[in-house]
Formats: sequence, C-alpha cells, structure tokens
Amino acid sequence: MKNQPSPINPDISPIGERLAKIRKLRGYSQESLAELMGISRKQITDYETDRVHMNDEMIIRFALALKISADNLLGLKEIELPVENPNIRFTRRLKDLEKLPESKKRAVIKILDEFIKQD
Repeated sequence: MKNQPSPINPDISPIGERLAKIRKLRGYSQESLAELMGISRKQITDYETDRVHMNDEMIIRFALALKISADNLLGLKEIELPVENPNIRFTRRLKDLEKLPESKKRAVIKILDEFIKQD
C-alpha cells in the first residue's frame, strides 16, 4: 500500500485569492505592484486568478514586495493585517508623497497637522 500524504487544510484559500487580498490590504493596485516588481499588470492578474501558478522565485518576489513571509503568502501562517481595509486612494497618495523632496514633505505635514488640530 502506498503512503498517502495527509490532506491540506481545506480552510486555506487559493494562493491567488490570498495574493489579491494582501495586495489590497497593503494599499497596492495591480498596476503599482507590477511596477514595483518589474512585471506586467497582466501577470499580477494571472497570478491572482490562479491562471498561472507561482514558482518558488515568484513566491519569494511577492513576499519581499509585500513585506510578508512566504508562509503568509502560502497560507501556512496567518498574517497580521489591519481588520479594516485602508483607503487605497489615500495610501497611494502617501506613497507619492514619500517621493517628494523634504521641504515639500514638511509643508504637506504642516497642512495635515492644521486639519487634524481643527477636529
């Protein structure tokens, strides 16, 4: 009689579904994640819809880009992500602000501080 591997936990969602969820929770669009990784948006779509299966190199690349462990991406470990979804538009703006020169960053922070103080 052949040895049979034990079944995989049926609660583990498909890797593409987990990838899409983590990408969104991290505030990336498919386009922005593709740009960060140096691949096409279509490739992101193909991975997220499980049309293309990730090889070990892509698992590592996605884990590094999303700042998670490969175990998190594979569903072997739960990832500690915020319960509420961040506003993707706001998150994108923050990433754009990071690219500004320091003087402009300080000006934006000053404006934000004024709005926050008013509330």
